[in-house]
Amino acid sequence: MNFTQGNKVVLVGTGAVGSSYAYALLNQGVCDELVLVDLNEEKAKGDVMDLDHGVVYAPGAMDIKFGTYEDCKDAALVVICAGAAQKPGETRLDLVSKNVNIFESIVGSIMKSGFNGIFLVATNPVDILAYATWKFSRLPKERVIGSGTVLDSARFRSALGKEFDAAPASVHGYIIGEHGDSQLPVWSSANIAGTPVAPKLTEERKEEMAVAVRDAAYDIIKAKGATYYGIATGLARITKAILRNENVILPVGALLEGENGHSDVYIGIPSVINRGGVKRVVELDLSESEREKLAQSVQTLKEIQGAIWEESNV
Repeated sequence: MNFTQGNKVVLVGTGAVGSSYAYALLNQGVCDELVLVDLNEEKAKGDVMDLDHGVVYAPGAMDIKFGTYEDCKDAALVVICAGAAQKPGETRLDLVSKNVNIFESIVGSIMKSGFNGIFLVATNPVDILAYATWKFSRLPKERVIGSGTVLDSARFRSALGKEFDAAPASVHGYIIGEHGDSQLPVWSSANIAGTPVAPKLTEERKEEMAVAVRDAAYDIIKAKGATYYGIATGLARITKAILRNENVILPVGALLEGENGHSDVYIGIPSVINRGGVKRVVELDLSESEREKLAQSVQTLKEIQGAIWEESNV
């Protein structure tokens, strides 16, 4: 293996998502060393102190410290949660363009350190920014991963668990596509203990549940201003799968190279995750309707991706 081993994690961006992710890592004992990097040094140093006080009650020892991009040189994993938030009157494309420029600087600085590990991207729009990270870093595609639809799929499984009075961990189902409005539930393979759930639901009920999952973030943002606990826990799950070489299947953001008929786009899709990153993308047996919706989701992302890349000349 010609990439950095060990389980040192560098977190870039200690806002609500980043600090919640750090807290999840601490509570689950996922890594031995965690370095926090943020432009707001005072905030990040405060997080380091606060987290360090919890180590005594954590599952294992963890060295938590404040650092810089130089600390990425021997990191196994760099997790990016940094980026600009959307402002009133700002279009989605404006936000994408702004964050792509921010990522060009961040990824460039990380690569200058000699970083040779795996990137995990969480900043929205995550599919576009995972693609940008892959382009800017020039790392192999398997070593650049987006959070994809790991959170959307968790929301889907949670909703199905409530619907059928079953633990969500026993529910198997995926949301795929864009981490956004064009995402789609894969009803054709959703099941509980091998029993398909789609035949037990009316088309109207399936649509209601799909909309509720899709719009969950809007409901949370309206109630408390932002979402961060769910995605932070999802990021910790991906981190554990990587560092512990689990070969587990998670719906992360991966680069498609012909799978399900699409290429040159990062999108939420079930993938085998291990110490090398994305071992392979799992091709789902989609229904005709699901194939059409996935194609629409890919097209949505490619239109934004094309506009940004034309503008940035990357």
